[in-house]
Amino acid sequence: MTPQAAEREIDVIVIGAGASGENVADRVVQGGLTAVLIEAELVGGECSYWACMPSKALLRPGTALHAAQTVPGASETITQTLDAAAVLKRRDTFAANWQDDSQVEWVDGAGIELIRGRARIAAPRSVEVAGLDGNSYALRARHAVVLASGSAPNTPPVEGLADIPFWGTREATSAREVPGRLAVLGGGVSGTELAQAFARLGSAVTLVARSGLLGSVPAEAAQLVAAGLRADGVEIHLNTKTDSVRQNDDGSLTLSLDDGSTVTADRLLVSTGRRPALDGLGLENAGLTAREGKPLTLSTDSTGLISAAAGSDQGPWLYAVGDAAGKALLTHLGKYEARATGAAIAARAKGELQGAPEPWSRYAQTADEHAVPYVVFTDPEVASVGRSLEQARKDGYNVSSVELPIAVAGSSLHADNYEGWAQLVIDEDSKVLLGATFAGPDVAEMLHAATIAVVGQVPLDRLWHAVPSYPTISEVWLRLLEKYGL
Repeated sequence: MTPQAAEREIDVIVIGAGASGENVADRVVQGGLTAVLIEAELVGGECSYWACMPSKALLRPGTALHAAQTVPGASETITQTLDAAAVLKRRDTFAANWQDDSQVEWVDGAGIELIRGRARIAAPRSVEVAGLDGNSYALRARHAVVLASGSAPNTPPVEGLADIPFWGTREATSAREVPGRLAVLGGGVSGTELAQAFARLGSAVTLVARSGLLGSVPAEAAQLVAAGLRADGVEIHLNTKTDSVRQNDDGSLTLSLDDGSTVTADRLLVSTGRRPALDGLGLENAGLTAREGKPLTLSTDSTGLISAAAGSDQGPWLYAVGDAAGKALLTHLGKYEARATGAAIAARAKGELQGAPEPWSRYAQTADEHAVPYVVFTDPEVASVGRSLEQARKDGYNVSSVELPIAVAGSSLHADNYEGWAQLVIDEDSKVLLGATFAGPDVAEMLHAATIAVVGQVPLDRLWHAVPSYPTISEVWLRLLEKYGL
């Protein structure tokens, strides 16, 4: 490595050039500041190459085929299963063939500097970069350093796991072949989605989860997803611990479960959650250390500011957005946080923002607390926003809920034997929605209406006047409000 360069000043240093990092850098540049993005892997991050885009590209063909098979007149023409090679080829295009040229071009066009390398905080406002080009870079931030380093997969303490080859979600979403037998360890969103994707591509899939399936969604919705998986031939073991795993002489893998049974597969996918990727960033030099025996977690305010960072008495300087902040690990939420944080940094640099911003202002990440939307892209889908009934009660709200099967004219036209479920969570004091969940084929596109209702705190008696078009699946809104008593 060449000798350390002299320290160079720049307004904002962003560590991580995934979706969150790109958005925060773009916002500060739009606000009149200079910014540098530091990235050791592909510009565009996990979502572009190994998560959101390729996983949904793997799922969509199976969903489209199944949709056609549920409508008489179309179903009679369906004589083939999925062409796995064609699905993988299409997936490759959505992952840009794991080339980041277009993303780099966007960064350059946005007026953002890019340094390919590994960043480490050396002192408050100071960042050292070990460049992939062999050079060393020393940077100092006039206004802010932003952590947008994403997340890393958790590896469960299963005996023998460290000694065998296994897939993480990266290997699964970039797979070059479809295994004959696939074991999936984990019943969360990624594990569930990929189990169904590979089952529809031709794998014999077994899913093993220590607890229930999709534990963060209402039980009624999770049950519909479980039924969908089983219909695709997925064998499901819930509330089951994997004691050990070993590799056999023929290269296959055998899992021993705590119920005494075993599962043998050609590939093992471990999808047991993720954590903020904070290791090696030099956060101890910012006064941030983990409690003994615990992973480091960050506490941020509504602008993403880490007020506990060393040197903060000299002014705000260290921020975290996206998965690094450790809130809901969702790409769209990270981009939202990044936009608010970038705007807040630029406003503070100009003296236009002092202290904490007003909730729901352009500088505040208020939706993090009230209106986080997410979709599980299985078939059937689960789409949810805001607080669950249990969370609302825990947060002290005087709350009620109303639930119904999705059984309206629009759903019966959409598919024969359509099965769905919907729930509204209602604040009885203010008579506004705190949350909503929909489960069923193609419910994802219904979610934004619920998000607007929650964010806008639309009173139920006004929401009653939002007439759903007939015949659409959205007519379930009318039925839910009727059941509530409107």
